[in-house]
Amino acid sequence: MNTILQIVPRVPGGLDGVGDYALTIARKLRDEFDCNTIFAAPFKNFALPPGASSPSVWGFDVVTPENLLQVEAPTFDSVLLHYVNYGFQKRGVPFQLLSILRSLRKAHRGRLLTVFHELYASGAPWTSAFWLRPIQAGLARQVADLSDACIVSTDNSRRELRRMVPHAEIALHPIPSGLGEPPLSADQIARRDPHRWAIFGGTGLVERSLRSFRKIMPRIPDSIAPRALFVLGGEENSATRSLLADFAIETDYRPRIATADASEILETCSFAFLDYFHRPDVETGIILKSSAFASACAHAVITVLPYRGSAIVMDGDRFPGPFFVGPARAEIPGAEARAKIASDIYNWYERHVSSELLLRTIADMTGLGASPA
Repeated sequence: MNTILQIVPRVPGGLDGVGDYALTIARKLRDEFDCNTIFAAPFKNFALPPGASSPSVWGFDVVTPENLLQVEAPTFDSVLLHYVNYGFQKRGVPFQLLSILRSLRKAHRGRLLTVFHELYASGAPWTSAFWLRPIQAGLARQVADLSDACIVSTDNSRRELRRMVPHAEIALHPIPSGLGEPPLSADQIARRDPHRWAIFGGTGLVERSLRSFRKIMPRIPDSIAPRALFVLGGEENSATRSLLADFAIETDYRPRIATADASEILETCSFAFLDYFHRPDVETGIILKSSAFASACAHAVITVLPYRGSAIVMDGDRFPGPFFVGPARAEIPGAEARAKIASDIYNWYERHVSSELLLRTIADMTGLGASPA
């Protein structure tokens, strides 16, 4: 049996975009390629079971990155790094991670594949992100140089990484759903209540989306106006609970919800509201790096943004939407058009984003081959 080492910024589990992504890959590699996964992640803020010296997630062993350099380090055939610079270091400059990667390259002959969930940050001149951006970009460049192949989730990232490292082997694949990919029929999608909405994701995204949603609710057409709102994921947040206390509709807040339970709820929802961008002038295609957006698509839920965006296109195939409800105008399907558009979104996801497509890309790039076990 082959073994792949996945290096992640935190122990996977819960509605955690990168962790869900890594777990999806691990489970599919095990089930379809008979390939085991070992996770390397800091144990910080992870509660070990009584008597355990190291954690295990879904049957996959977890070690710390430092353990990889010890004499009795676990053996593996290839490495899959999930590069999130702020995930590995609070200022986004993970020099220690780079040092570990260099040591791994010297000690192991297997291939190193890096998934760049981000390259570097940007910010106003009064933020550390502004001043540290050159260092962050330099670190990303060195990681790409060490890698045999790279995966990015947006065309914007592919163009930038190509500029930084012209010789890099780069594959483009959007982030897939972290909440599963249920098989859905057109009839199941059509029967949904158009008044059931959802907001979900990490703690910050949920709170930001909820604040925006309160403002735009009165501008949603009556035929799809929210009567039930499910707020899923993230950590328990008093600010989110306070915001929900003022809602005049039925709400259901479930922080730290299990992925299976979240998926079951999403299968009944028609719309999701997502305030993903920090400002309105960002290319909308960047949303393809969002696990929350992917999960909505995989469940045939129509994502609504707080302002109009640009077209999202993969291989010349345009995504149905994007849809928005803004201060002055709105572009959002009514109850009559909802089912057709939701089905189109679901099918577009299957053509371009599904985890099966990602699995084949990773299997080829890590040398596992194209034929499952």
